[in-house]
Amino acid sequence: MSEAFTEWLRSRTDEQLRALAMSRPELITPVPAHVTGLAARAGTPSALGRALDRLDRFALAVAENLALAPGPLRALRDRLRRSGPAPAGAVDRALDGALERLRTMALVHGPDSDLRLAPGVSAALDPPAGLGPPIADVFRHHAPEAVEVLLEDLGAPADGGVPRERLARVFADPERVRRLLGEISPQARAALDELAWGPSSGRVPNARREVRPADAQSPIEELLARGLLGATGEESVALPREVGLVLRDGRLHRDLSPVPPPLDGITRDRDLADRTGAGQAFGFVRSAEELCELWSVDAPGVLRTGGLAVRDLKRTAQALDVPEWAAAFLVEIVHAAGLIASGGSIDGEWLPTAAYDTWLVRSTEERWAALASAWLTLDRAPGLAGGRDERDRLLNALHPDLRRSAAIEVRAKTLAVLAGAEPGLAPSTESVLDRLAWEQPRRRGGHRSEFTEFTLREAELIGVTGLGAMSGHGRALLDGGRAEAAEALAPLLPEPVDKVLLQADLTAVAPGPLTSDLGRWLALAADVESKGGATVYRFSEGSVRRVLDAGQSAEELLAMLERHSATPVPQPLSYLVGDVARRHGRLRVGTASAYIRCDDPAVLEEVLADRRSNALRLRRLAPTVVASKTSRATLIDSLRAMGYAPVAESLDGDVMISRPDARRTESPPARAVNGFHGPEPEAVAAAIRAIRAGDAAHRSHLERLPEPGGALPRSPATATITALQEAIRQGTRVWIGYLDSQGQATSRILEPARMEGGYLTAYDETRAAIHRFALHRITGVADVN
Repeated sequence: MSEAFTEWLRSRTDEQLRALAMSRPELITPVPAHVTGLAARAGTPSALGRALDRLDRFALAVAENLALAPGPLRALRDRLRRSGPAPAGAVDRALDGALERLRTMALVHGPDSDLRLAPGVSAALDPPAGLGPPIADVFRHHAPEAVEVLLEDLGAPADGGVPRERLARVFADPERVRRLLGEISPQARAALDELAWGPSSGRVPNARREVRPADAQSPIEELLARGLLGATGEESVALPREVGLVLRDGRLHRDLSPVPPPLDGITRDRDLADRTGAGQAFGFVRSAEELCELWSVDAPGVLRTGGLAVRDLKRTAQALDVPEWAAAFLVEIVHAAGLIASGGSIDGEWLPTAAYDTWLVRSTEERWAALASAWLTLDRAPGLAGGRDERDRLLNALHPDLRRSAAIEVRAKTLAVLAGAEPGLAPSTESVLDRLAWEQPRRRGGHRSEFTEFTLREAELIGVTGLGAMSGHGRALLDGGRAEAAEALAPLLPEPVDKVLLQADLTAVAPGPLTSDLGRWLALAADVESKGGATVYRFSEGSVRRVLDAGQSAEELLAMLERHSATPVPQPLSYLVGDVARRHGRLRVGTASAYIRCDDPAVLEEVLADRRSNALRLRRLAPTVVASKTSRATLIDSLRAMGYAPVAESLDGDVMISRPDARRTESPPARAVNGFHGPEPEAVAAAIRAIRAGDAAHRSHLERLPEPGGALPRSPATATITALQEAIRQGTRVWIGYLDSQGQATSRILEPARMEGGYLTAYDETRAAIHRFALHRITGVADVN
């Protein structure tokens, strides 16, 4: 059958093989050398586990039915019709679709008259549908004498065979099992019914007790005496598979639905949802810009273990006026987009990168598309920031421990559910979880519910959803990519304004989102007082001094205000700017450790006479120069606290201009995209062409190998894998045929040790050394006589 599977795979068209690679991309990573290698890889436990994890509940049920009873399609259809209340037509349509998917994924092969699972699938599904192990496995560790006693009590003929095999033949007859069920009490039958649909095991004290039907004193003893339950440990019992199938009355599943559960929730107006999502998207882009501007001025440090300190996260959240979880999410996305990275000082700081400046000049919709795409492909779980790991260690934002392999898959499946909902529907979290449980029943990890809730919350914050419903630009991002998403978002974004309303109370009101340049300048010249439909900025002595420290003059500041104000510049604001500018720079601080220089000796007299200057340990060197033993930075801060407005001076006597937006670090290497949209079709097509070409060369080479009778061993790929696994388990030697890297055929006598990653590690007796052998180069396996 394994050779038949390889030939079936070889007979598939290139289009069908491309569909296989798209549905199971791990099969072409790396690209197999030929179809035989592709078939062998498709049958490995890890590859089969990934494939089965992608099946929905109905497709998985089809595979489980075939694992127990392969055969014609007609019989499979009859069994599935009995497994639920759905109409026969719905079951038949769903079955056709499920079989097509299973064939596409190379999990089922053969014609409709003889459907078979691919090699290894039955073992990967064991136990199927929550059934217990076969009765031969349940009684594997029971003494033969005890099994003989059980057979005698069951009235089985003494034919001299192996006791466990005879017991299996007895329970293989459903009628005999039904007669045994008729002999037990209602209480015992109720205990079996509890185990019938899973879990098929339980715990009872003294499970290995010896008991005969006539001596049974309890319902459990009734079952143990008749083999309807079997002890698998000192305090554990299991329901044999043959008994479970009879209890299920021939059905493998109790209530199998061919359609997924419906999504429940609130229906939103589609235009309102789109506009709300656009507003969220706009706000997220502006928050990302504010974060980078904030960190370019006051960069937080990098923890020695990596990540962002809790106090820095709190400070960032307060500055951005967002909850801490939203700040952690924003930080993670900006980092994933390459806009911030660790750099700066020796200890490391989180600083904007050169890529931030490139991102900043793009349109708002393009900037959002870049951030949203980074979120889609993020293999981290930002929602875990602030929590604790299994060792009770704090999880910091940007810390390597936030990486979770399941995060991107859960995010993709959750967003696919939202995108597949009725337009405008905002499904509830519970209904989304129910749908995911149906679509991936084998994915029952502890974090799936948590990651799903994170995804729904983050999708709303970033603007992929609006009021819980998938937005038009969010759908475009999932279906197409950045360009399509940006095009869909652009008409919904508010037009930036380049005018503010200056008021006499030293405030400026921005009636809408400001242009990027004006917003950055105003953030430097004033402090944000409140946010909302309109942002209120307040000018102060400190904010005006920031502009002057950045190298602008008072005239340039007032000209900027006049150019961008819808009203004349109020007189109080003009006076404030003039007053700060007159005092700004009158004192100049250098290094002596530090010194103060001023052209007006009276000002220096005033400083020296101030009691607050005692801690600065000032000493007058000249009428216009005072020295200090403190650092220049400390001296500047102290003088500002005293009400002066000093500026820093270089060794050459020039004014040192501070530009808070000038700090940058190198952009990190491009992050590997984790295939949110699956493998690229062009790469898949190239891989299939390479497999076809390699298969033709491989078959041509095999045809030139000498025939057996002194020739190398040859066997189908799956039989080779099975034989090697058996040799590893039993510790026996095998004789293999092997093709080296030049294609030369050799024979080896090996003691296999382990098999993983497409390689066999074994002791090579012909070379007296341990070697690794590529599995696809082994032509066959034979026993060593």
